[in-house]
Amino acid sequence: MTFINPQYPKSDLTGKIIGCAMEVHRTLGNGFQEVIYQRALAKEMTLQGLSFSREHEIPIFYKGDQIGTRRVDFFVEEKVMVELKAIIQLENVHLAQAINYLEAYGLDIGLLINFGNVSLQFKRVMKPHRNRL
Repeated sequence: MTFINPQYPKSDLTGKIIGCAMEVHRTLGNGFQEVIYQRALAKEMTLQGLSFSREHEIPIFYKGDQIGTRRVDFFVEEKVMVELKAIIQLENVHLAQAINYLEAYGLDIGLLINFGNVSLQFKRVMKPHRNRL
């Protein structure tokens, strides 16, 4: 099964990450805490030769002033943000959170991956192109 789709930016990389997540879910199943999946995914991405940073912290700015920080689960190959969940069902609020991370990082593409369902859930997330007035 391939997860590479040329219509998505960085599809080759996101496809490899999704493949790693599928292997983790296939091995562990659902029902663990998010941190367990985070550790397992780190191990699988290392085995697959992907470089990443975990719990990557970024500053959050408002009108030029830093007002806080936020940590994203993974920053892969310095190109793709990956946010993990271990919940029953992904909801719109999780998608909005992932989009906010993309904007904070200045990235165009990310993944939202949920290990909490019986089947692995994932969404490719792209930064919206907003018209500024």
